[in-house]
Amino acid sequence: MAAIKYKRILVKLSGEALMGKQGSGIDPQMILQLAGELAAVHEAGVEIGIVVGGGNLFRGAGLAAAGLDRVTGDHMGMLATVMNALALQDGLLSAGKTAVVMSGLAMPQVCESYTQRDARRRIAQGEILIFAAGTGSPYFTTDTGASLRAIEICADLLIKATKVDGIYDKDPIKHDDAVRYRDLDYDLAIDQRLAVMDVAAMILCNDNALDLVVCDINQPGALLELARGNSVGTRVTRKEAKQ
Repeated sequence: MAAIKYKRILVKLSGEALMGKQGSGIDPQMILQLAGELAAVHEAGVEIGIVVGGGNLFRGAGLAAAGLDRVTGDHMGMLATVMNALALQDGLLSAGKTAVVMSGLAMPQVCESYTQRDARRRIAQGEILIFAAGTGSPYFTTDTGASLRAIEICADLLIKATKVDGIYDKDPIKHDDAVRYRDLDYDLAIDQRLAVMDVAAMILCNDNALDLVVCDINQPGALLELARGNSVGTRVTRKEAKQ
């Protein structure tokens, strides 16, 4: 078996990734598929943290644009991430793994509250941690929450698992001549407004020299290949690290 390069990773899953082939909601088969992929990585000796979005269930931006209070919309979005996290936890438990949901919002009857110290201790003990409710504060995306949690738990790599196989110079769905990057730096991604993560998330990663990989969650074995240090998707690094 190939050696593991990254001992501790954080995987950011979009809410849309949980829909599978459905138009919305949670696809139970997709939950089991994701749980199987994550379990295989964990069995290879990798410590795993997960941040999950909520876009498959709710998006506050549309309601805010229609006049709903932004803070209310963001809190509703956080609750959607908790629902997704609970579904993923159930899938991981079915796969024989110890998985814990830690929320940025206190809801002790549903899941545990997040603290950095507890998260570091428990991930080192082999538990898979699912971080829900983003940062616990409005005005921050789950991308920013993923960057923050990855830094707080001292992850070696942040993986953004989406429905796209990397970062392109333009939208590959709209443009047949779109070119996929294999490697790039945060400065370029920010300057050219590439669809990677929001700017706050990328600045956090850049300032803390945390590498990011964007990959296709539907590619079998992609997470394990990344944990072994193999090239999958698009890698984003701090500029000095590329030189």
